[in-house]
Amino acid sequence: MEKRSPIKLGLLSLKGMAMGAADVVPGVSGGTIAFISGIYEELITSINNINLGALKVLRKEGVKKFWEHINGTFFVFLFAGIFISILSLSKVVLHLLENEPVLLWSFFFGLIVASVWLVGKTISNWNVGVIAFLLLGTGIAFYISTIQTVAHVDAQWYIVLSGALAICAMILPGVSGSFILVLLGSYHTVLSAIKDRDLMVIGLFAIGCIVGLLSFARLLKFLFSKFKEITIALLTGFMIGSLYKVWPWKIKVGEAPLVVHSDGKEDWMMQNVSPAHFDGDAQFWMAIACAIGGLLVVVILERFAPKKS
Repeated sequence: MEKRSPIKLGLLSLKGMAMGAADVVPGVSGGTIAFISGIYEELITSINNINLGALKVLRKEGVKKFWEHINGTFFVFLFAGIFISILSLSKVVLHLLENEPVLLWSFFFGLIVASVWLVGKTISNWNVGVIAFLLLGTGIAFYISTIQTVAHVDAQWYIVLSGALAICAMILPGVSGSFILVLLGSYHTVLSAIKDRDLMVIGLFAIGCIVGLLSFARLLKFLFSKFKEITIALLTGFMIGSLYKVWPWKIKVGEAPLVVHSDGKEDWMMQNVSPAHFDGDAQFWMAIACAIGGLLVVVILERFAPKKS
């Protein structure tokens, strides 16, 4: 693993903060941020290095070699950024989600559109198989984005399961871990636990995340090592399909809310519409500006991404 200067370590934490902020929003993936900022493969490889072999290195060669083996410095600065973001920026993101949804979704829409182009252009050999997996990824993410559910279970085992499934989605570009929590009915439970510092729920969720992360990352590493271009095409398809979920202009459908939560908030089924048919101020030009802002963020992140030799 590369040695990073203090400036690069600071940038790594900023990328972690961006991942954390994205993972708070249902519909946006922290994996997308990792992918477009050039740390995705290093993240997957480093997670895979946490295994029984790492314990053997610790026993035979000491703490320093063990730390290098698991890329410990990378994890410390990345996850510090993620946790700082979730604990602090989550309130800002949720405030924008509630009060300025069109502008927030426009920003993420521009971010993902630019990401599709930057990631897709890394595929050098476009053939039938690559195109097929691109379409498959698009179809899967689109289908997930259209699902509506009101499932809600507070059992401890269900919180652990939710953590395992959500973390798998969080490390997949284009598939939102928060949205998976919404589908499972655990989003409000987990977010409330974070706000209220409910260590029991947070601990159960963390256990599920660890189990899911260590198992799913191995599959991703195998796919990257054996079928890299097909895997990139599939992940690019995930990002394309997720654009349906982050379309800025939506209206409520149905006669009544799907569910009313204990805090009085209502969850409605939503339908994408054109800005002309939006029920309220479409903020069209501001939305365009925010989308361009998202695009520029991706371009800036790409400039700082590690370049392949």
